[in-house]
Amino acid sequence: MVSEHASPLATLGGVDAGGQNTHVAELARAVAARGHEVRVYTRREDRTAPSEVDFAPGVVVEHVPAGPPRVLPKDDLLPFMGDFGRWLEKRWSDGDFRPDVVHAHFWMSGLAALTATAGARVPVVVTFHALGTVKRRYQGAKDTSPEGRVGLERTLGRLADRVIAQCADEVDELARMGIARNNIVVAPSGVDTETFSPAGPTMPRREGLRRVLSVGRLVERKGYDDLIRALRRVPDTELVIAGGPPAEKLDGDPEAQRLRAVAAKAGVGDRLVLLGSVPSADMPAWYRSADVVCCPPWYEPFGLTPLEAMACGVPVVTYAVGGLAESVIDGVTGLHVPPRDVRALAVALRSVLQDEVRRMSFASAAVDRVRSRYTWDRAALDVGRVYASVAGLETDTLTEVPG
Repeated sequence: MVSEHASPLATLGGVDAGGQNTHVAELARAVAARGHEVRVYTRREDRTAPSEVDFAPGVVVEHVPAGPPRVLPKDDLLPFMGDFGRWLEKRWSDGDFRPDVVHAHFWMSGLAALTATAGARVPVVVTFHALGTVKRRYQGAKDTSPEGRVGLERTLGRLADRVIAQCADEVDELARMGIARNNIVVAPSGVDTETFSPAGPTMPRREGLRRVLSVGRLVERKGYDDLIRALRRVPDTELVIAGGPPAEKLDGDPEAQRLRAVAAKAGVGDRLVLLGSVPSADMPAWYRSADVVCCPPWYEPFGLTPLEAMACGVPVVTYAVGGLAESVIDGVTGLHVPPRDVRALAVALRSVLQDEVRRMSFASAAVDRVRSRYTWDRAALDVGRVYASVAGLETDTLTEVPG
């Protein structure tokens, strides 16, 4: 697996560290658990980090020297992808590990993978995780993507042996880019249903207040503004947002300060709680403490937050965008809301919070849906079939459970 900026070793919650890191980490674990050797290649961001890290049974993370060994915004990494790919090519030629399949995560990783495999016939699979066309559509002039991203993604999608989309909405977007539908396979993310489950400890609650929880990086496109404004119409309820820099650095974070200003202007400053980054081990307890989890991003290629919430037995109110519109079943595991409709968002939240029977029905259905469709073992099964197909295997040996 090639994941140039989203290291499975990263601390989640930063500007460029979120669901993709979790996806790569958990998928690598799940594929390895099926008896396969997995190497994850990510860019070196610290010159003192070891060259190789044993991440999980059957999974090794290797740090690739491409660009300066320090943290850089992912949108600044394109000039180093040639070096990344050439390093991989040499590593696989000279080392004791040569992949049967290369799975690139994100478009720049895909470019590095194509460079690395140009002289050898190793199939390349790509998961985009986000598309430049969608980012440009919703962020406009605020899109900081490198120039030429959309064209490079189109070329990558056509040259890759297979493209893995995470939802049907992404398939349609890829097709509009000119990528053949018969070369696209849908394989959604998963969730660790042992870690994220209804049973277990919960975080303390403020007396007399219901709790809405939202989780993700502190970036504008996550839609927290809308949720804060909706809170005006949802009485006796606090909004807890998990994500962003460590708690002690929130006062110096521009987006955190902006959100606090939005809350103050809306008259709900006393009901907004910014947690900052939360240790992964504490997240299940935060989910369980919530009456409802809200996901209001402007766009979302897939989104792990609703899966984690549903696995913990918490209903989800979400904007009906991207993969969120598929993972959350409207009227069954939660509610869909038209994107950017603050009033409708408030109505949906009230309807769940004020009807305990409905809330419990959603919660029960949510757990069932995740366990039947969105486990990491199921994700590894889906992806393993893709690997076997591009590797030319007659039988699906990549999806056999060992023993």
